[in-house]
Order: sequence, then C-alpha cells, then structure tokens
Amino acid sequence: MTLATFPLAGIVLAVIAAAVLAVGNFFQARGVSSGATGPSSGLGAREILRLLRNRAWLIGSAFLVVAILLQLASLAFAPLIVVQPVGVTALVFAALLTAFVTKAAPARREVGAIAVCIVSVGVFVTVAAVVSTQSAIGETQLVAVLIVLAVVLVASLAVLLLRRGRSVPPILFVLLGGIFSGFVATLGKTVILRVQTALASHDLELDSANLLTIGCLAGIAVAGLLSIYFVQTSHTSSRPEVVVAGLTVIDPFVAVILGITILGEARNAPIWAILVLVVAGAVAVLGVVALSRTQAAAAVGSP
Repeated sequence: MTLATFPLAGIVLAVIAAAVLAVGNFFQARGVSSGATGPSSGLGAREILRLLRNRAWLIGSAFLVVAILLQLASLAFAPLIVVQPVGVTALVFAALLTAFVTKAAPARREVGAIAVCIVSVGVFVTVAAVVSTQSAIGETQLVAVLIVLAVVLVASLAVLLLRRGRSVPPILFVLLGGIFSGFVATLGKTVILRVQTALASHDLELDSANLLTIGCLAGIAVAGLLSIYFVQTSHTSSRPEVVVAGLTVIDPFVAVILGITILGEARNAPIWAILVLVVAGAVAVLGVVALSRTQAAAAVGSP
C-alpha cells in the first residue's frame, strides 16, 4: 500500500518549523545562561526547577512545542528523508536573529558556511522529493526502530557512566540531543503512517499491531525527554548557534539513515540519485562543521 504525499506542503511546514525552532532555541539559551552559575555548571535538579520559573526559558519552550507540532505535521505530508533535512534552514534564522539582537552582521565565513548548508540541503531535498516513496510501516520495521533506539539508549548511558567524575566534552551533549531528536522524528513518522493506515482500513482494535504503535508513542516520550535534557544541558556550555548547527545536522542524519535503511523510503531510487544524496549530505555536514568552527573561533576572539 502506497500512501499519498504532498512534498511541497511538507517542505513549507518544515521551513516554518525551523524558523520557530530557531526562536525557541534563542530564548531557551538565554533562560539557561541567566540561571547558570558558571560556564559548565551543568543541569541538575536545582537548575531545572530554576528554569521552570524563568520567563525566557518558558517562552522558548512554548516555541519549541509549536516547532515540534509543525514538524510532525510536515511528516504527515511528505517522506521523512524529504522534510527532515529542511531543518537546516534553522541556521539561517538563527544567524539572522543573532545579527538582529547583537546589531552585528554575520562574518563572511559564517555566511559562506550557511550558504553551503542551504544549497547542499536544497539539492538533497529536491532529489529526495522526486525519488522517495512512503508506504505503510510493518511490524518488523517498527520493532527494528525500537530496537535501535534501545541500543543507542544503552550505549549513551554507558558513555556517560564511563565519563562520570570527569569533564564531558560540550559537543557530546549536542550530539546526544540531536541523536534522540532524530529518533523522535522517525518514530513520529511511523506513528503517523500507522494511524493513517489504521483509519483507512478501519482497523481500530487493540491488537498486537496497534499495541506496537502505542509502544512507538512510549519511545517518542523517552527519546523526546532525553533530547530535551541534553539540549538544555548543551546550552550551559555551548553557544546557541552551535547547538542549532549540531541539531540541524545530527537530527536529519539519524532520521535519514533510519528512513532509508529501515523505513525503505529510497527503495526505488536509482543509483545516480543515491550518489547525489550522499554527496549533498556530506557537503551539508562539512558546512555545519565549518560554521561551528567559525563561531567557536569568534567566541574565542571576543572579549
């Protein structure tokens, strides 16, 4: 069974979600920094309670909720590998917002890195929209996604336990936030497709298939909470632009891999299309790395 898609609607919603995400990230970073006791104070229970009383952080959280809802709506109209990479446009909105607040134009290298990201992702999304397909998610695929999530969860906990008592590289929190955010998008897509299939076939019984869908919702809750925690923690030691840059490449990277390997959204793509997707994705990654380095260098050079 092939489900109908409307890629343009999905892409438009994804761009709007990226803009809202950039605004939410900005306010949350301001809220976290205003309540932090130092550059690497971390995020414990006391800090979390303080954030819940911080107006800027709460405003940012509201924006992020809206961004998530818009992103999920975009997934209802187009395959995962089409709309998820569009989130990289949040880099543009974040740079414009920072320039507006600081009244300082972005550096030339920063603009160049952002341009590389946007052009490469534009190529990726265009090709993906042409060759991708989406179909009903079977139980085997759903179980596979949940197993991969469980493996990643165990591996992440193991890494953090091994690093306990020692300093943790700030980028690790950004990476973990992006990884679990990618699982939220992937699981969200599976739930949307399975609900669409259940409604189309009038299968609303509480059988094993629908119980697996409920299991997916539980996975979304776990991955979502972990992503939120790691992103908030990353704000205590990384600049907002670096957090956005990390999320906009790691999240789509994870989601696209799962979308291609497990959900089979590129099963009918020709070889040339696969090569273009790989090259465009690699260039986007390099653009984000260049952007992160540029902004890190600017932070070091600033008084």
